[in-house]
Parts: sequence; C-alpha cells; structure tokens
Amino acid sequence: MKYITTVGEKEYTIEIDHDDEIVVNGERFAVDFQDSPDGHIYSLLLNNQSLEGLAMEREEGWQVLIRGELYNVQVQDERSYRLAQARGTAASVTGEATVKSPMPGIIIATPVAADDMVKKGETVIILESMKMENELRAPRDGKVARVFVEPGTGVEKNQPLLVIIDPAIDNG
Repeated sequence: MKYITTVGEKEYTIEIDHDDEIVVNGERFAVDFQDSPDGHIYSLLLNNQSLEGLAMEREEGWQVLIRGELYNVQVQDERSYRLAQARGTAASVTGEATVKSPMPGIIIATPVAADDMVKKGETVIILESMKMENELRAPRDGKVARVFVEPGTGVEKNQPLLVIIDPAIDNG
C-alpha cells in the first residue's frame, strides 16, 4: 500500500508491502513496530534505531510527539491524494485550527497571546508531561484568536489550548 504523508512542508511517499520493511521516498528501511494497549504510544525499530512516540488522530490530521517535538502530519492513501490534487484540495488549511493537548500535563508557558500573528511551526504552547517539556507548534500561519490556558494550568488530553485563524477571514 502506498501513502503520501506530509509533515510540515515536506512530503513523503511511503510504501508498506511487508510487515518488516517500509520504503520511504525510494529508500528501504527495516522496521519492527509495536503499539501499546491504550493504542496511542508506539515503539518503532527503524534500521535497528529505537524510537517511541505518541500519535493522536485529530480533525486536521495526526499529531505525533517524538523526542519532545510535536509534528502535525497528514496521511492519505495514493488514490485519495491524487483525487484531492485533481480537485485542488490537497493539503489546504483554511478557517480555524485548534491546538489541543496531546496528553495530560501542565502548561509551562504560552509564548503567544490573542491577536498575535504566528507562522506555521512556531512554538505556541509549552506543555510539561511525563517530566518532559513539549513544544506545541502552530499548525498554520495565522492570527491567534483565543488562548484558553495560562502557565500553571493543568490540562487533559484533547483539551483545546488555543485557536489560530486565517486573518483574511477574521470578522472581528
């Protein structure tokens, strides 16, 4: 099976034909993949290098937390990707984007405030969870419409933290 995966501005073609290997942009990797009983924490051996990550499906795609970095990831099978490109809807992000907590924790910092302009990938929230500081990044360019938390706030998994809007459609 072939998938088109977008991480930030980079696009990857991933082919999965066997349980023990994947092909990413033409390069083969030996893999061993295990998931936890809760279904969100994953352990991956990639060419004998161990990685652990947390993956959560969101309305906008997937959020993947690896080594304290949060990535916004879009995954489409090849057919869906080609259809979206033909319709001109591939990887377009419009309207508002809500940054949600990928796990329970405590807000350490909110480096942005309402009405601030942010760039995609810019740190917008710092969340401490499992004794690690995790930088949550803006999933798009835009204007911060609302910030729902402040430093010291305890948050639950999937709790909305802030909203980023397209300033071109901002009505107020």
